[in-house]
Amino acid sequence: MKILFAFENVLPNAEADAEVFITTARYLGAHLETSWLHVPVARENLGTATALAGMPILRAFAPLRPAALRHFMSGLTIGLRRAFRQADLVYTRNLWVAWMSILCGQRVVFDHYRPWPDQIPPLQRWLYKLFCHPRFLGSICHSEYTRRKYIELGVPAAKLRCVHNGFEPRRFAAPIPLDEAKRLIGVPEDAKTVVYTGRVNHKKGLELVIEAAKRLPQLTFLFVGSYGEGPVEALARAVPNIIIVPWQSEATLGRYIYAADVLLIPPSLQPLAKFGSTVLPLKLFFYLGSGRPILAGNTPDVAEVLKSGETALLCPPDSLDALVAGLKALTEDDALAARLAAGAREDNKNYTWSARAEKILATIQAWRADEATPKPGHWGDAQAGIWKRESRRWFAHFARTRSIILPPGG
Repeated sequence: MKILFAFENVLPNAEADAEVFITTARYLGAHLETSWLHVPVARENLGTATALAGMPILRAFAPLRPAALRHFMSGLTIGLRRAFRQADLVYTRNLWVAWMSILCGQRVVFDHYRPWPDQIPPLQRWLYKLFCHPRFLGSICHSEYTRRKYIELGVPAAKLRCVHNGFEPRRFAAPIPLDEAKRLIGVPEDAKTVVYTGRVNHKKGLELVIEAAKRLPQLTFLFVGSYGEGPVEALARAVPNIIIVPWQSEATLGRYIYAADVLLIPPSLQPLAKFGSTVLPLKLFFYLGSGRPILAGNTPDVAEVLKSGETALLCPPDSLDALVAGLKALTEDDALAARLAAGAREDNKNYTWSARAEKILATIQAWRADEATPKPGHWGDAQAGIWKRESRRWFAHFARTRSIILPPGG
C-alpha cells in the first residue's frame, strides 16, 4: 500500500497535534510499500522534518504563515504532486485537505480528535456529504465520544473507527526511582508531590487544582508546562505549595513524571464543556506509560480509557471536595497508590504508538476491501432540525465571543 500523509502545520512542531499525526505516520509507514509526508517546512528544516517523519518529505506549495493561507494552499495544491497520483490514498487530519483530495479523485482517510459536528454546527451538512462520499474511506476518531457525534450526524458507523492515541515506550526505558527523581528536580525526598504536565493555561481546569492546593498545604503541586506569565501562573504564585515549571523537552520531562506521587489530569469538565478544546488529552497515555498513580475526573472521554479503581482514581468532575479527598487518599494510602500504579503499568501495553498503527492499518485494509459496498448515510428531518438549531446557537456564540468552537450544552 502507498499512502501520502498530509499535515498542514509547519515542522518541526512541539504541539500535541504534530506529535500524534507525525508519530502515527512514522509507525504506519513502517508497514507500507511507500509513504510520503506532504507538509509545509522551511528549506533549512527539511533534514529535521525528514528525521521526525522517517519518510520522504514533499514540501507543500504553501507559505509558512499566515496559518489560514498555509492551510488553504496546502489543500489547494496537493493534487499537483506526482505522489498524490501514485498513492492509494491520502491520510490527513485537515478537512480542507480531505475535501480537495476527494475533488481531485483520490481516496481519503481522516484522523482527528475533535467532534466537528458539535463544535462548528454550520458545517454539519457539508461534513455529512464529505464523510459519506464514496472516496472517503473512513475516519479514525480518537475517542468514542467523537465517533458518536458523527453517528448522530447520520454518517454510517462502518466508516467510523475509534482508535485511541498512545505513548512511546522508549521514553520510559530507564525509569528513575521516586526519591532520585525528586532530587533531580530539586524537591525534598520526603515531599508528597502532585504533578500536572501540559499547557499551563485557563482552559485546563487548573483553577480547581489551585483551590485544592490551598486546602492541602502538606502536598507539593508542580504545574509543568508554563510558557510565561498568565492568569493561572498569577493565581498559583500566591499559593506557597505550588511550583510553576517552564515547558520541558522530552529529555527532561520524564524527571517530573517519575517525581510524582500522583500524576494529575485536572478533574474538570471545563476543557471539554466550556472550551471544547480537549478530548482525551495526550498526557493521559503518557501518564499510563509511566506506571505512576493517576488521578483524573470521571468525564465521558477520560472514562473510555482509565478504569476507576483499577488503573486510576476517577473522581466526580468539578468537585473540590472530591478532588481533595482523592489526593489525600492517593498520598496517604500507599497500598492504593501501588495497586493503581501496577494496574496502569499492566494496561499501558494497549496504548503504544505501535499498537495504534497496527489497529489503523487493519482498519484501512478492511475499508479498502469493502470499498465497493455502498454505505448509505442518513440525513433526515432530525439531523436537519439539529443543524438549524445548533447553527443559530453557534452564530450567537461567535458574535458574543469571537470563538469558532461551540462548547457542548444548552
